[in-house]
Amino acid sequence: MLEKIFKLKERNTSVRTEIMAGITTFMTMAYILAVNPMILSAAGMDFGKVFTATALSSVIATLVMGLVANLPFALSAGMGLNAFFAYTVCIGMGYSWQWALSAIFVEGVIFILLTFCNIREAIVNSVPDSLKKAISVGIGLFIASIGLKNAGIIIPDESSLSVLKAEWLTGTAGLAVIGLVITEIFLVKKVRGALLLGIVITTLIGIPLGVTTFIGGSFVPDAPYFCDFAFRDIVSNEKSMFDFIIVVLSFLFVDMFDTVGALIGCAEKTEIISEDGSIPNCREALLADAVGTTAGAILGTSTVTTFSESAAGVSEGGRTGLTSVTVAVLFLASLFLEPLFGSIPSAATAPALVIVGVMMLSPIKDIDFSDYSETIPVFLTIIFMVCASSVSDGIMFGILSYVIVKTAAGEAAKIRPALWLAAALFVIKIIVGRL
Repeated sequence: MLEKIFKLKERNTSVRTEIMAGITTFMTMAYILAVNPMILSAAGMDFGKVFTATALSSVIATLVMGLVANLPFALSAGMGLNAFFAYTVCIGMGYSWQWALSAIFVEGVIFILLTFCNIREAIVNSVPDSLKKAISVGIGLFIASIGLKNAGIIIPDESSLSVLKAEWLTGTAGLAVIGLVITEIFLVKKVRGALLLGIVITTLIGIPLGVTTFIGGSFVPDAPYFCDFAFRDIVSNEKSMFDFIIVVLSFLFVDMFDTVGALIGCAEKTEIISEDGSIPNCREALLADAVGTTAGAILGTSTVTTFSESAAGVSEGGRTGLTSVTVAVLFLASLFLEPLFGSIPSAATAPALVIVGVMMLSPIKDIDFSDYSETIPVFLTIIFMVCASSVSDGIMFGILSYVIVKTAAGEAAKIRPALWLAAALFVIKIIVGRL
């Protein structure tokens, strides 16, 4: 039955491999269950309700990805997008979280319509091969930097530049270094499930070191919010209506290209990309985050997007939707195990994220560095993802520079129409951001 649904033999994988890949992906992204409620609680939302909403929206979106798209990618509330929700829209602009959820809901509905019109799929498939490889590499380095920062191995200084932490052998940073060494040994020895084993063992080592602590709390999930929108407040005055449009567009742009980046970056490692450069079942994959975002807004959480951490499961051999279904099942189980999952320290997941970054570097060897019209956009894509800590910004500068450089080189004919559309959307984003 599983073979018929997920086509395991066709993609040269097995049930065991897919399940292990799903567990690995979940373990590397389980932090979202604690971090997302914490961030949204700053906007006045209830931690327990948001925890439930985060888990349920992740289940819904990831099941769509697994059962409809048959791809090994997982989804949950997007980092950065949740901070924009809480700190910019609610705290900075002064609007209620109900007002912000209304914007998320509208964004989700627009995404569903754009997906059925094939606009998003056309943009994904129009990205040139060199930029697809650059996105994969950039996301790998971005994920690795997240791991190093979460573990405290790298900390920002006053000028926001990253500096190395001196106390590498103590506390969270010390545990992360130990975990990194352990995970590296497992990989070199070709141990199955190396990333997952590294996370588990590092978590256990952290207990006597005082880094891994049981957070406590209830094992009974809270009921989520349901359709707590504020559309009446939106139309109450012209300023609110104008701000609403700006906020919806902001969520729309960032979510679209975060998902595009994650899909392209992770798909590069699955070896399932078609000869013409397209991603199989791309429209269905994009539908997953559109449905997840809409469902998330209804339940009470911020925008749902495809997680770059899916690359961890892909690196463990995940090739089909069975990996995603496994992640969805674990998200469902997490509803009743909040204290346990919340006890996994960032130091335990950091080594896995660093190793995933290493694994995602391989596409760079296929980039033609002798052609500056290819190299410049590639470089800007990678460097902005890492330095700006934003996948969407990396894609924006990569695509804009590609269009400009190729046009200047007299090669505008090589640019697909959908890429021109993407470039135009980015110009609109820049203009809107200055309003």
